[in-house]
Amino acid sequence: MNRRETVFTLIAFGAASDPLLSFAQQSGKIPRIGFLIPASNSSYAGRVEALRAGLRDLGYAEGKNFVFEFRIADGKYERLPELAAELVRLNVDVIVTGGTPGTRAAKQATSEIPIVMAIAGDAVSIGLVASLARPGGNITGSTYFDPELTAKRLEMLREALPRIVRVAGLINPENPQAMGTTRQALRRAAESLKLELVLFEARSPGEFERAFDAMTKAKVGAVEIVDDPMFLGNLPALAGLAAQRRLPSAGSKEFAEAGGLIGYGTNFVEMFGRAAYFVDKILKGVKPNDLPVQQATKFELVINMKTAESLGIKIPQSILVRADRVIE
Repeated sequence: MNRRETVFTLIAFGAASDPLLSFAQQSGKIPRIGFLIPASNSSYAGRVEALRAGLRDLGYAEGKNFVFEFRIADGKYERLPELAAELVRLNVDVIVTGGTPGTRAAKQATSEIPIVMAIAGDAVSIGLVASLARPGGNITGSTYFDPELTAKRLEMLREALPRIVRVAGLINPENPQAMGTTRQALRRAAESLKLELVLFEARSPGEFERAFDAMTKAKVGAVEIVDDPMFLGNLPALAGLAAQRRLPSAGSKEFAEAGGLIGYGTNFVEMFGRAAYFVDKILKGVKPNDLPVQQATKFELVINMKTAESLGIKIPQSILVRADRVIE
């Protein structure tokens, strides 16, 4: 091989190693990644950074070979359809969604632009995808079994508080997952545990205090915070209200970190980092239907002993030995 051939070969290899050069050559533009955020920008900062880090690990550089287009609903789910429509009008190359409400809005807005669910609760049961192996349509990404997690948290509350007879569940009625299979799972779990379940609703942070006032009047013995993007963006406020009402509480692992008593769930930040894999494949030409939906398999149990002590609750050893982390 002569010098000229060697130089040509190196240039060709360098082009092939750039994850988006072939895309840019074909389309004549830098690809744009739409990011539909259902809650506040600040509450999603860690998750957005996880996606950025995942893309960097795959050789992407923001502003050089891709750009983000953010649309943020600030917990107002009624805004999601128009925000999704804006991303469609911008003709972004892929839309990343952070939660079931946003994924549903994106699905309704387009059947052509690929959609990556960074997280979605039980995507099959609520009709976001046809199956995990063959998603169908233009959606793929990651999901987790929210109904099962919800039931498991209730079991832990029962184990920690064997004398409770009435328990509250806080849900966002704007979330199709919460109002569907998750609510059903919560009711079934309460029945099997011989607990009386009382559901309370909150569509915005402005409704939190009213909901907790109603729980106090209903004389519930504990509360479970059902997963929801808007709730996840306001966990300190929810944990604070539970503490003020002296209500033992359960929710996501982030909820326990924010001051709740029991937290059990998957690592949402890691799931957002994993979304980079799907974005990369799609930008390289793989169809969403050829990318099986991945199901979360790692779950963490967090017990907040500070909260337990302030409530005068002794957490059973049977729970503590299973905890991945105990906050002292």
